[in-house]
Amino acid sequence: MNLPNKLTLFRLILIPIIVLIWVFPYAQIGINLPSYHIGYLSLSLKNIIVLVLFVIGSVSDFLDGFLARLNNQVTTFGKFADPIADKCLTTTMFILFSAENLISAVPVLIMVWRDIVVDGIRLIASSRNIVISARMLGKIKTVAQMICIIVILLNNIPFQFINIPMADIMLWFSTFISLASGVSYYNQAKTYIWESK
Repeated sequence: MNLPNKLTLFRLILIPIIVLIWVFPYAQIGINLPSYHIGYLSLSLKNIIVLVLFVIGSVSDFLDGFLARLNNQVTTFGKFADPIADKCLTTTMFILFSAENLISAVPVLIMVWRDIVVDGIRLIASSRNIVISARMLGKIKTVAQMICIIVILLNNIPFQFINIPMADIMLWFSTFISLASGVSYYNQAKTYIWESK
């Protein structure tokens, strides 16, 4: 297994670690996590730890693609597993945020539904030995989602100081781009979806 694929697997392994840190019942076992104050806003140690791990996972996403292209190590596994790792990482974070009412469930549902449809499109294409790789809109979607998650983990710092709801803006922008990229995937595969046997 080459290095880019190892980085993809590393990103998948990182996800349950992030979930454990986020949902762990610290207070119930007497652990009081400190919070750090920036002006009138606060940032918990939990947010900081998850932020660091999420950024590491996000960087690994860009690094594995860069290395695969640089060293001519693009594989079918990479084309298949890389977007799955991205979706698992970002969707997990959005679900965790929604469960704690940090964000609305509506954009999360829209993005999850889009991912299910795209996975179905990929399945149809793969049954015909065709691998549909991510295009530019899909990459923009992933970047937008990652920026959104980082801003949420930072409690909208520094934008909160100037009353710009950047987390909400990025969340809905991510939702719009997600839908647009879903349409792009459909257009790539519609011939195979509607063909007659």
